[in-house]
Amino acid sequence: MLTGKRILLGITGGIAAYKSAFLVREFVRAGAEVQVVMTRAASQFITPLTMTTLSKREVIIDMFPPGPEEPPVRPTRHIDLALWGDVMLIAPATANTIAKITHGTADNFLTTLVLALRCPLIIAPAMDVDMYLNDATQRNIAALRETGCTVLEPDAGELASGLSGPGRMPEVDRLFSEVVKSLDNTRRDLAGKTILVTAGPTYEPIDPVRFIGNRSSGKMGFAVAAAAAQRGANVTLISGPVSLRTPRNVQRIDVGTSKEMAAAVLARFPAADMLVMAAAVADFSPAHPSDQKIKRDRTRGGPFILELNENPDILKNAGAGKTHQIIIGFALETENGVENARKKLSAKNLDVIVLNNPLAEGAGFGSDTNVVTVITASGEVEQFPSMAKIDIANALFSRFAPLLT
Repeated sequence: MLTGKRILLGITGGIAAYKSAFLVREFVRAGAEVQVVMTRAASQFITPLTMTTLSKREVIIDMFPPGPEEPPVRPTRHIDLALWGDVMLIAPATANTIAKITHGTADNFLTTLVLALRCPLIIAPAMDVDMYLNDATQRNIAALRETGCTVLEPDAGELASGLSGPGRMPEVDRLFSEVVKSLDNTRRDLAGKTILVTAGPTYEPIDPVRFIGNRSSGKMGFAVAAAAAQRGANVTLISGPVSLRTPRNVQRIDVGTSKEMAAAVLARFPAADMLVMAAAVADFSPAHPSDQKIKRDRTRGGPFILELNENPDILKNAGAGKTHQIIIGFALETENGVENARKKLSAKNLDVIVLNNPLAEGAGFGSDTNVVTVITASGEVEQFPSMAKIDIANALFSRFAPLLT
């Protein structure tokens, strides 16, 4: 199942480290090459000799040899391994290591390796229940997920402290399945391709402090960018105002208004192989935005009339000018969804349109899941169940990457 795959296994200092021995054995049995990297604390729970014997590769703990009598090591081996691996799994991952990775601390070989990593990263938290539920840990986990890392939900049950609750490292079979899933979703089928992705809302100014906008969180577009990068693409993400972290190995361009997004997209579209337009671009903007804050007494008790102009249609302009590009658009509809999406697909010369309804269960603004219907220019219609947005992104690329020739 894993023949020829290269797996980096990070082990940090938790009691669940003993499970990692069984995990290495399963990886090796499935044909993978496994390089184990341990923290000093991890070696207090399971010996490097055990992991070396099981993996048939010397375990790495330190950046440098402990003494002058030790053989020299390649000074850039953390870079070498970052390029070598097809996937990295950290199991168990302590609260301390999760915090370090979140904030870019590189104070041991494992965290330095993660900072240089190009392949997908899977993190399996394992700690006591109160440490896991602590706000700081939860913020760090949320931040890692935003950058495209897969952070697994721990199992619940009795913990080493005697307490019960979430914090147990998932069992070996689940960790194995997650690695297989990650490798399937990162098959490098977009290597060498240039993918342009848009995300988030646009803000159209009324005056210096007010704007017309929408509730888009940008999570769907960011998931698309993360998935494309994991599959080997050169990804440029053009984002409206959002509070999300940039996915790993993605170039990000921030814009504010629809006109700024249009300029950024159309300038880069000719060199792109695929455009995925997941942004919720405002259709209209104030015709005469004020340079100064508009005072309440300006209307003197009467209605405040705001004149609007239609914004450039980025998708339509891209569709009219496409040569070799594949264009995937998104349509948000609350009624007559399929009918309206088909009209949009045709009118804007798209190859694929992804329909979603924010009122559907499992969808909605700011949600980590979505419910979509995919419609192609050839007339195919496929409904997806409620799925994590990163899984929807990977499903789209698995289906439509072959269109890129």
